[in-house]
Amino acid sequence: MIDRASPTVELAFLLTPEFAMLAFSSAIEPFRAANITAGQQLYHWTILTDDGRPIEAGNGLLVTPDGQPDPKTRFDRIFVCGGVSTQLYKPEATIRWLQQQAQAGTAIGGISTGTWLLANAGLLQGRRCTIHWQSIDAFREAFPDIKSDPSVYIAENNRYTCCGGTGALDLMAHLIAEDYGEEVVTDVCTWLFHDRIRISSDVQGIAQHTALARKSPKLAAAFRVMSSHIEDRLTPGEISASIGVSQRQLERLFQRHLQCTPQQKYMDLRLQHARRLLLETSLPILDISIAAGFTSQSHFTKCYREKFRRTPRSERIGPSMHHPA
Repeated sequence: MIDRASPTVELAFLLTPEFAMLAFSSAIEPFRAANITAGQQLYHWTILTDDGRPIEAGNGLLVTPDGQPDPKTRFDRIFVCGGVSTQLYKPEATIRWLQQQAQAGTAIGGISTGTWLLANAGLLQGRRCTIHWQSIDAFREAFPDIKSDPSVYIAENNRYTCCGGTGALDLMAHLIAEDYGEEVVTDVCTWLFHDRIRISSDVQGIAQHTALARKSPKLAAAFRVMSSHIEDRLTPGEISASIGVSQRQLERLFQRHLQCTPQQKYMDLRLQHARRLLLETSLPILDISIAAGFTSQSHFTKCYREKFRRTPRSERIGPSMHHPA
């Protein structure tokens, strides 16, 4: 039962350049649904940009904010909505404002790549966090001391981070349940036709792993092992031993279901990892080649060109269509 005298929860959404519209919408709509289904204003939100001017989302739509960060205004929760270029985004005044708000006890969240800005502001030290899967490799390279994992969302110690996309809906459903209970969040999810609320321990990319597991649980297990050993790459014998099959059985699995060898798929995973680092970080190409498990930069460049039809250097210089949700 909702206490009609409960104060309205004050929220702020800070939009960054090229923010992900799907993630922003998935974050704000559960609160609107909570107000509608409860028949009262449980939540009120304010849209902010650094300068208070309209801002363009990653999909080109223009959003007009309510204003800009003001040190005199307090919120219960602030969410930073990230996008394609948030890792390069370090506005000094906004970072100071976030730090001040955090020191005053305000809960701070990062949606999609908004986690970058929280890390740049020093607000994730000693905490677990998550970020969009396309950015997690680069994030780990940039912040090796921050515990990041591929969860859909993490809500701990007054910090909230989520992978973006519809993962933002799951995080907000979790927060609404904390605020007002399961009955309210059930009404919200029914209103939004959201029939399964993912929990914090769910991981990103579950659709891919589920598809692989349907083909073969051992195949999915092999992918998990390969994905967690990119820099310190394993031999086919070590991979097969770790999942409890012979090397010959492992090779047959890959041929039957993916029409390739384990080595070919492993190379593909390593090169995709390298590509994300090229697009998301300013790491030297030599460091990226090492992070992708190559002992020679020339061999890395050769393999990269064969896979993507361009060199690592030209990949970094050329235009990117890398847009986290």
